[in-house]
Amino acid sequence: MPTSLIHHPYTPPADFEAVPPGVFKASSVLFPNVAALRERRWDDKSAYTYGLHGTPTTFTLGARLATLEGARHVLLAPSGLAAITLVDMALLKAGDEVVLPDNVYGPSLSFAAHELVQWDIAHRLYDPMALPSLAAALTPATRLVWLEVPGSVTLEFPDLRALVRCVRERAPQAVIALDNTWGAGLAFNAFELGEEGGVDLTVHALTKYPSGGADVLMGSIACLDDALYQRLAWCHSRSGVGVGMNDVEAVLRGLPSLALRYAAQDAACRRIAAWCCTQKTFVRVLHPALPEAPGHAHWAALCQAAAGLVTVEIDPRFSQTQTDAFVDALRLFRIGWSWGGPVSLAVPYEAAQMRRLPTPYRGTLVRLCIGLESVEDLIADLTQALAVLQSLAGPETL
Repeated sequence: MPTSLIHHPYTPPADFEAVPPGVFKASSVLFPNVAALRERRWDDKSAYTYGLHGTPTTFTLGARLATLEGARHVLLAPSGLAAITLVDMALLKAGDEVVLPDNVYGPSLSFAAHELVQWDIAHRLYDPMALPSLAAALTPATRLVWLEVPGSVTLEFPDLRALVRCVRERAPQAVIALDNTWGAGLAFNAFELGEEGGVDLTVHALTKYPSGGADVLMGSIACLDDALYQRLAWCHSRSGVGVGMNDVEAVLRGLPSLALRYAAQDAACRRIAAWCCTQKTFVRVLHPALPEAPGHAHWAALCQAAAGLVTVEIDPRFSQTQTDAFVDALRLFRIGWSWGGPVSLAVPYEAAQMRRLPTPYRGTLVRLCIGLESVEDLIADLTQALAVLQSLAGPETL
């Protein structure tokens, strides 16, 4: 009986079609004969060889993400950070240098400072809002340049076209990589920036907007060039990077509503950012669509969308402890990392601890990630939390 259950002859008819793609789970992939086993290739996605190298489910997600990003090839990774580190490992060797913006995603810099340095790979930092800073960071040893638009937490929006042009002119040997999580493939096409062409690859934390449910960890790497894809794909294979099919299914389910959710959270965030500008306790409101925000003109020249993130700088007369109490007092905004899900989030940051280069921020920063709640309810929540903060203020802060 066990053998007949395992080797059952029934095969379902092939003409089944439904709205959601099928979910194919496999470690072992079966071959009709030895010749097929020896001839099949996985690296061009023309056939299946092993579950880690892809199934119809992962190939389907990769193809849809390629369309979203304006790319030709996509690889999936267990998280956005895994995608970043895979790029570093695939493209850098001992003696090379990687160049990072000072406002880069923190774990990316940490990987460079702890792991890459052990492999004799140096890193340099640049101010993305100052083109001469990038030019000075580029050397003959530069092999990889990371861009992040906008900057992590502080949301400065650099002149992306000028940064790409600078690298092409001064370090043509370098690959240009962009963390495109904020743009989600919707705000702009990173591969088509005008005469500069565009970046060489993008990394996307699918954990955020593509998933949309705050319940999946996944990342992607997208590129146009076939040779670059091969370098990335073989490192992907050799490092054993894989994703679970149930997680792929969840992202596939989220993609059809991506543009709607992104637009809704963008619109809500702009309203909340405008309200924040009226609050004296917030001495600076950081959101690319605000005219006074760092790099607003660059954002306006490239984008129409602006995602659902806004960061406020608390008046420096309030202590970090008092600012923490403001965050603790929030009820609809929950405290937690990540963004792009249905629940709004708040996290306090100390800018001086996040940056290596000089920063203009003197107060504690609070990043607000806008979910899908009513804007009026979120503003009411911020209002009551500000009242708690004011109640804690001493005479010197009033």
